[in-house]
Formats: sequence, structure tokens, C-alpha cells
Amino acid sequence: MTSLSPVLLVLAGPAGSGKSTLCDRLVTEAPEFHRVITTTTRKPRPGELTGVHYHFLSPEEFDAKVAEKAFLEWAWVHGQKRYGTLASSVLEPLARGESLVISVDVQGVESFRRSAASNPLLGRRMTTVFIVVDHDRLIARMRGRAQDDEDEIAARMRTAERELREAPKFDFIIESRTRDEDFATLLEIVEKTRARVDRAKS
Repeated sequence: MTSLSPVLLVLAGPAGSGKSTLCDRLVTEAPEFHRVITTTTRKPRPGELTGVHYHFLSPEEFDAKVAEKAFLEWAWVHGQKRYGTLASSVLEPLARGESLVISVDVQGVESFRRSAASNPLLGRRMTTVFIVVDHDRLIARMRGRAQDDEDEIAARMRTAERELREAPKFDFIIESRTRDEDFATLLEIVEKTRARVDRAKS
């Protein structure tokens, strides 16, 4: 059990912004952090494993979880697939004193904000972070991943433009540069968040 104040970092940003990489690195280099595994109805990409990268559910299985009110948030993404976060996967670890990091889309962050408004544990511990990437760099990153065709990249860029308009609502913004610079900024945000939590306790 760590003596550090547990916090929840909620990261968002366009596809290709590096939010998943930041989450993975934080979990690797800051052992008190655990990544929240979200749930999706999309098919696994090559190399992805259920329970490791996502919980992959069929639409019918997802519907059942929604009916049970098991999700803290869920949303349609790109108008086709659904993503969600089980409440138990966030609230229980926080209550045990574990720090968490999660990557979601801007719709999901808005749902987190609504939940935090009525849940004191979330309200005290949560910080939202948006990663901003310039247009040319974002396209280059998407092409570099070689996971999507040009039509899919165009669709993701349209989504990115909408998401960027939500950036001012976030507690912190990372202007993406190099991976090391982005991670250093994220660590600074962790310290500022912990300081805020500690002040609230005193």
C-alpha cells in the first residue's frame, strides 16, 4: 500500500495523440499507478488481448451491462462502436488507495464529470487532461501506426477537430511534442493533482 494520495487521471485526445502510450508509460514507471481497462464492442486489433488492452464484448453483452447500470460511463465512438468504463473498476481501487489512469474519448470525460459531481470520491480524486497535437503531426502519427486506411484517417481527423473544441473544459492541457516531453508534463500534472488532494484533506 502506497502512502501517496490516490488520484484518478482521465486522459483524452485525438486518435494518434499518444494518450495510450502515456498511460502505459505511467503505469510502467510509476508503480503506484494502475491502468483502468475499458470495455468496447469493437473487434480486437492484431496483438490486442481481452482483459489486457480492453474488455471486448459483443453488442448484446454490452447491452446487458448497460441494463445492469454497471457502467460509470459509456458512449458511441465514430458512430459505430461503443466504449465504456465499469464503475467497479474505478471506485473500488480508489477506495483501496490505488492511483488510476484511464484513456477515454471526450464524451466519456463528460460522463466522468457528471459522475464526479455526485460522487465525492471521484470529485476529490479526479483530474482531466487533454492532449493537443497539431494537424500535420497528428496525420503523420496515424499513418505511422499503419492501422487505418485513408478513409478511416479522414474520419478520425474530423472527429479530432470536434474533440479539440472541448479542450478548454479540461483541468490540464498537454501541448504534445516528443514522447519524453509529454511524459514529463504528465508527471508534473500528477504532482499538482496530489498537492490539491492533500490540501483538501488538511
